[in-house]
Amino acid sequence: MSIYFLGINGVIGSGAFLLPQEIYKDMNLAGVLVMLFAAVTVSLIALCYADLASRFSNSGAAWIYSYNAFGRFWGYEVGIFVWFLGCCTLAAEIVAFLTTLKSFIPAFNNDWLYYSSAFGLIIFFSIINFFGRTIVKALDNLSSAAKMLIIIIFIVVGIFFIHFTNFSPVIPQVATTGLMPFAKHFGAAFSVTFYMFCGFSFIPIAAKQMENPEKNIPKVLVAVMVTVTVFYALMMVVAIGILGPATAKYSTPIAHAFRTGVGEWGYILVIAGMLISIFGVAFAISFDTPSLIASLASEHKMLPKWIGKKNRYDAPWVAILVTAIVAAFLVTQSYLFLVSCIVLASFIQYVPSILSVIKFKHTGQFPNHGFKLPGKDIIPVVALIISAYMITNFTIKTLMVAVVVATLAALSYFFMKRYNEKQH
Repeated sequence: MSIYFLGINGVIGSGAFLLPQEIYKDMNLAGVLVMLFAAVTVSLIALCYADLASRFSNSGAAWIYSYNAFGRFWGYEVGIFVWFLGCCTLAAEIVAFLTTLKSFIPAFNNDWLYYSSAFGLIIFFSIINFFGRTIVKALDNLSSAAKMLIIIIFIVVGIFFIHFTNFSPVIPQVATTGLMPFAKHFGAAFSVTFYMFCGFSFIPIAAKQMENPEKNIPKVLVAVMVTVTVFYALMMVVAIGILGPATAKYSTPIAHAFRTGVGEWGYILVIAGMLISIFGVAFAISFDTPSLIASLASEHKMLPKWIGKKNRYDAPWVAILVTAIVAAFLVTQSYLFLVSCIVLASFIQYVPSILSVIKFKHTGQFPNHGFKLPGKDIIPVVALIISAYMITNFTIKTLMVAVVVATLAALSYFFMKRYNEKQH
């Protein structure tokens, strides 16, 4: 159960509260169908992860799978992108936190206050992380409970304030004028919705700290995806049912829908729950993300050894600082751009992981323990095709970010390889 709630907290982030606006803009009520399509798509990828999790008890998830399937270099590249994904997610959650504050404290529209608060939060998280894990676990549990409670209250109470006339039109008129406009609107909504499910890949990262991970992680991955899909679909239906076309107006549509339904106290309740939830997720990510590059440096010698240095509280202080610097740069970007970077970084770890499943099925390496993907290559091949479709929805700017990260990672890898060879 603790792994299950960790998974729920990892998947349901700020997107659940902020992104219904963007989905509605592109697809109106049909956004719920796009959400279900994204859920099926990500579930196919999650099943591939479940298969891989049943083969490995090591911590690390995607980069460990790629390392064992395709060698040291590709494992390292995926590892760097998983770390970059963590940096982007940390920045996105901070931007979401401040966007939520903006919606009821207008002072945060001032750039000086906004950016000083963003950098201040990164510094605050970094300082706390220097002193170990206890506070992180407490905040993680609190944010998870707050999130689940708010979502359940919103759905159960909000359902009584739905006006069925708000469900029309089902699809925006502009999206019905031809195949190309429909594909454009569907693709935009799909990319945003895809982001809302991405967090599942973090579940196997701490496998070594879990009891019987080969059997428990696959079960949890399936249970989390089903739960999250039901929550998201119901939240979207209730929000549209209360607000109708006004769903596209608000940066915090769930909070405004509850205000419309039950009054000011509903708005304050949702905003408070959002802030606790987003703060907790950002804090947990700020703790987990540096551990990955610290591990690549100290345990696997793929990065300079000093990146893995730890203080007397066993915290990787150099990796914490490096992560904070990258996140500080990223918080200057828009929430939607960060979402697109997260989807891209997720895509880059999904594809090698799916290919790893296909390889291990054919070579018989690393046998399954407790869960085996059914249907031979059908699920991984379909997951691969849909993952490839994601490329068509990335902007040039997002793709350039990926090229820069991959190039810098490769240069660092070959520099470290030559350095290690000289040492020997």
